[in-house]
Amino acid sequence: QVHFVESGGGSVQPGGSLRLSCAASGFFLDYYAVGWFRQAPGKEREGVLCIGTSDGSRDNGDSVKGRFTISRDKAKNTVYLQMNNLKPEDTAVYYCAANLMRVRCPEDWAALQHEYSYWGQGTQVTVSL
Repeated sequence: QVHFVESGGGSVQPGGSLRLSCAASGFFLDYYAVGWFRQAPGKEREGVLCIGTSDGSRDNGDSVKGRFTISRDKAKNTVYLQMNNLKPEDTAVYYCAANLMRVRCPEDWAALQHEYSYWGQGTQVTVSL
């Protein structure tokens, strides 16, 4: 049975950092593109960063550019989201999911949420004073 588990969320002050983990069981993350998404209260879920099987990555606009990075640890079957210089507008529930149809992240990857599977339960990130 496939499970994706996100962890590492919490409450931090603006300017702080968190590293989120997306651990998969019953499934090899290596073979697919993996995306991190987030959903803030009252807003639609949006893409944050995507990583391909060759570790190329794409963001979704300028909101996290230069602050967030995505990476894989193939030995641990885990994808990470390193978040630095966090801002209040980063407050959201963060999810990871795998795109079973792709090995790379196309330019419109964030609009292809219907292609992503095995969504986890999410991890809450709260940025406030």
